[in-house]
Amino acid sequence: MKNFLTYKELLGSVHFNAEDEVFFGKIEGIDDLVSFEGTSVKELQVSFKEAVDDYIELCRESGKKIEKSYKGSFNIRISPDIHKKAKRLGIMKGISLNQFVQKAIEEKVERELELLS
Repeated sequence: MKNFLTYKELLGSVHFNAEDEVFFGKIEGIDDLVSFEGTSVKELQVSFKEAVDDYIELCRESGKKIEKSYKGSFNIRISPDIHKKAKRLGIMKGISLNQFVQKAIEEKVERELELLS
């Protein structure tokens, strides 16, 4: 099940509120909060595309970057056992823990992207 929409390389989350009988979401990966909604899938898709187009235009007018900037570093929490195993495997491969984790994430991301395409 895919709970997201894509348009112009932007990603939108998708949720459903049963009480209000409305689909809703927000544009992900940006520095602002831009939401969209619709009472049908078609209406949600149109609302998402309009929100993306409006946001891109607003960014162009203000000279702001469209997508969020990423530093390339983040903290993660894992179990001590996995931490130990990853560190040991890095040593055995002659690479740092950082390089080992980066390679693992790269491989996983590529596999997942292939499955989603």
